[in-house]
Amino acid sequence: MKGSDVIIEGVSKSFGDFKALNDVSLVIRKGEFFSLLGPSGCGKTTLLRIIAGFERPNSGAVTFDGADVLPLPPNRRQANTVFQSYALFPHLSVFENVAFPLRLKKKPKGIVNSRVKDYLHLVQLETHAHKKPNQLSGGQKQRVAIARALINEPGVLLLDEPLSALDAKLRQHMLIELDQIHDKIGITFIYVTHDQQEALSVSDHIAVMDQGDVLQVGTPHDIYESPATDFVARFIGETNLYDATVVRVEKLPKEEPEYMAELDIAGLGMVKVTTVDQVKQGQNLSFTVRPEKVVISKEKPATKREDINLFQGQVEEPIYSGFQTKFYVKINDSIMIRVIKQHARYSDEGPDIVWKDLVYLSWSANDGYIVGVRDQ
Repeated sequence: MKGSDVIIEGVSKSFGDFKALNDVSLVIRKGEFFSLLGPSGCGKTTLLRIIAGFERPNSGAVTFDGADVLPLPPNRRQANTVFQSYALFPHLSVFENVAFPLRLKKKPKGIVNSRVKDYLHLVQLETHAHKKPNQLSGGQKQRVAIARALINEPGVLLLDEPLSALDAKLRQHMLIELDQIHDKIGITFIYVTHDQQEALSVSDHIAVMDQGDVLQVGTPHDIYESPATDFVARFIGETNLYDATVVRVEKLPKEEPEYMAELDIAGLGMVKVTTVDQVKQGQNLSFTVRPEKVVISKEKPATKREDINLFQGQVEEPIYSGFQTKFYVKINDSIMIRVIKQHARYSDEGPDIVWKDLVYLSWSANDGYIVGVRDQ
């Protein structure tokens, strides 16, 4: 496996009275595509700059393959950075922009020519080698920046929101290309983004950050399906999130999940949810269920399963998007549940459920999650 292990231990950073990072610790394994995900101002770019060597932490440690890199300047770390603004030299050709790091090291001309051609081939820009940056599209400029960052063969590639300046379609295309480049060269990628769909699409692991804290680290599946906090549930995709109180807890005979809890949600009523963590009667917490987990129908479901949650409401707003329809279903004056129905078959030409229809909503106790447990 290529690349470097990156270990961050107890890193804190303040700018005056503003605390950008609060005792952050992460383990990033060599060859991983690891994303730092969170809203603007959460500390993700500050952490990336500390890894790169552009900022010094107030406390903590950063190691590459076990070696302390904090005393080293950026150019002596086995890491290169791709910036949102590309940072290309406007007076140099594509070839010379990519060759620049090798020229600095005074590499022989033959090695420079060979390596530049290899990396331009990697990013599919061989036919644009003679052009200047102002003759390129945004996506092409970003590929030049990636080739230039990779030509020194670093152990770690740091990417600071590299696609945010591109339009939506080009961003998606470039994301696929970036993932393919990672697969080809196999080094450690640390990717900063505020776009949860980007992070879910390409990451091996994701660290979700907010206000200088790491709230959860896990695979895209873990982060989406088992959010650890209210914030993670809201930030990663769409969800229905409600305050609730534990009314009853039952230990299940099987091992996973271990418990069935009954929650009281004001305005909605009793909801059943399974959990691997024991909660106690009277505890206040949050309950979440993803819109695509909720089944919507005009007819009352015939199931007699005890683990099914069932409610009736009225469609307040149906939004048809071709491949899916999103429904906002009003249960009463205080509760609205979002539902997403996928159109998986050709016969699904449009929604058979329309505005003001009375509908039934149902979901399994296994499809909801308890987050944000608070003290009694």
